[in-house]
Amino acid sequence: MSHYSIRCRKCGKTLENSFCAFCEHCKDALLVTEYDQRFMESGAEGVWRFNWLPVHEPASVQPGPLVYRSQGLAQQLGLEQLYIAFNGYWPEKGALLETCTFKEFEAAVVLQNARENGVDGLIVASAGNTARAFAHLSAVSGFPAVIVVPRMCLGEMWYLEPSSVVPTFAIGDGDYSDSIDVAKRIALVTGYPFEGGVKNIAKRDGLGIVLLEAVSKIGRLPDHYVQAVGSGTGAVGGWEMAERFVRDGRFGTRLPRLHLGQNLPFAPMLHAWEKNSRTLFPEDLDPALISQITTRVLSTRYPAYTVLGGVYDALTATKGKMYGVVNDAVYAGMETFFAAEGIDIVPASGVAVAVLKDAVQKGEIKKNETVLLNITGGGEARLRKEKKTHLVIPKFISKNITEKELEELLCPVLKKSC
Repeated sequence: MSHYSIRCRKCGKTLENSFCAFCEHCKDALLVTEYDQRFMESGAEGVWRFNWLPVHEPASVQPGPLVYRSQGLAQQLGLEQLYIAFNGYWPEKGALLETCTFKEFEAAVVLQNARENGVDGLIVASAGNTARAFAHLSAVSGFPAVIVVPRMCLGEMWYLEPSSVVPTFAIGDGDYSDSIDVAKRIALVTGYPFEGGVKNIAKRDGLGIVLLEAVSKIGRLPDHYVQAVGSGTGAVGGWEMAERFVRDGRFGTRLPRLHLGQNLPFAPMLHAWEKNSRTLFPEDLDPALISQITTRVLSTRYPAYTVLGGVYDALTATKGKMYGVVNDAVYAGMETFFAAEGIDIVPASGVAVAVLKDAVQKGEIKKNETVLLNITGGGEARLRKEKKTHLVIPKFISKNITEKELEELLCPVLKKSC
């Protein structure tokens, strides 16, 4: 018997356990997971000790985030209650994510949820971090996955295993959003479902593990939650977890205020939010803007903003705020964190540090309030000193590839009839 059900946020209909689906009546609203029990921890290892995950009998070990009370960065910013969720590789502090990204939680929960739902394999689109996480856990668990990435991101990508272990395809003439389009077409050809993006409840709950760990460590909900966003799925997952904690009643009655950052000049959600618009503006989705930012992992033209239950609603519910961060501020954020905390972080995390600094300077965050800074990736430089990594060597395809060409290319690789 399952410990959770799935409900449509718009019409309230409860659905049977399903994988990557919208409500059949409400095509514009996200489904949400409802758990039967209040928040608790078990004797299981890593993230599986939390009961608010849509899995039943996970077979593999999955380390969680490191959440600790900051000294260095807190002192520099004048904050009394700054907690850092470090998602990466920092073994002496207890951070053991060898993919160096919080997307590892997403991959672990999505793959386990898919397995329990009778799914035979997944098609995954990524701008880098998600690809690395899914490739690693696919190889470790033996669950088939096909990865689709944009060529423009290859220079920043690496795998823990050789890319020959997990089929990886690069779109030579498109961006991250084109990779999503092709991934969906590959799903139709192969019969493996597209992993679903924001509409996958396992993905959002997996990314929400950061807040589960934080509340477990702090003993209450933070007043503020700070993160860089591309699709915004992680922020939505954090908001949904916070809603569950408020309903639980033991960890606070107020949702953490979201402070979300994008890398200028590609900041479609920022510009829409500043104009109080639920709709994104076409000029802010110009692919030419993507080439001007340093955080390609934040570059999707299909963010989870307009959908009911997405970023717009999360910001509205939490009285949140969006921030724009220029490239120089990204690098400054990375340098600030390394100097203050002693570990390297990725550019997207540099965006989050810059957002925190800006919010404090503008008085949006007070010095005595409890703050959770989500460092979504870090420790890559440290990892490379200790472990071997591999360049991603994909098969290149066009965003205009035909279905017939996809069949000829994919079916032999997957060793299945399409």
